[in-house]
Amino acid sequence: MTGSTGGPVVVGVGPAPTDLTMVRLAAREAAAHGRDLALLHAFNWEAALEGPSVAGSRDAAEELVARAATAANEVEPALPVSGEIVEGAPVEALIRRSGTAFLVAIGDGGMAGCGGCVPADAPAVQLAARAGCPVLVVRRDPPPPGPVLVGVDGSPSSRAALAFAFGCAARRRARVIAVRVIEPGRPDDGDDVLGTLVGQARRHHPDVPAECHTVRGDPGTVLVEQSRSVQVALVGARGDQPGRGMLGEVSQTLLYHAPAPVIVVRGLVSAGAGGA
Repeated sequence: MTGSTGGPVVVGVGPAPTDLTMVRLAAREAAAHGRDLALLHAFNWEAALEGPSVAGSRDAAEELVARAATAANEVEPALPVSGEIVEGAPVEALIRRSGTAFLVAIGDGGMAGCGGCVPADAPAVQLAARAGCPVLVVRRDPPPPGPVLVGVDGSPSSRAALAFAFGCAARRRARVIAVRVIEPGRPDDGDDVLGTLVGQARRHHPDVPAECHTVRGDPGTVLVEQSRSVQVALVGARGDQPGRGMLGEVSQTLLYHAPAPVIVVRGLVSAGAGGA
């Protein structure tokens, strides 16, 4: 399953107060990429049937979607916004929609502030591991107006993330910071590796300024530290790690601990399609 380069930005809407923060950021993301915004609320019919009024529960769901649409148009008045209420679990609903979406957005559930815990069953982690398109994981606090960070290890997944990062930066009028981290004890393939990859990725956006940094250290730790002053961090779903699961170790570390919003880039037909 692959995401649609012509589809909307889809964002899950729930009752949490922080969901409106997520909707506003998703609206800016949609506007930046020239996409529509699709609001999706998963309605639990079983819970509604056990409540005092099914109609009341449905009305509350419709009110949530309407409030989210208002929040989206407050920050992007010209943005086309649609709303949909579907039956089922939120993550499963977003996964289904990810096959025809340009990007899906979800809140992090407080992961960035959880310290050393590893919530592998968190909705954001499940969506990032299984979606058919890039996934934006939104933090509770709005990001600063900084550069766009992307981790690059030379794998096809990271090259797709690098191409997507240039599209994101072009529409934000921001610069790209591309970071390649070499783990201790591993050989360096040469100083020009990252520069070559960046040169290839920026062909569609030659006016976007870019910085290349090759450093030694633990990739996850380095990227989390670098993310503290950026407006968004991008990473491939899996790097050069064939023995791991649907998410690589570095992408998981960024999801758990980066203070900035994170886009896990996956499901693109080709690197050239990303960031369009």
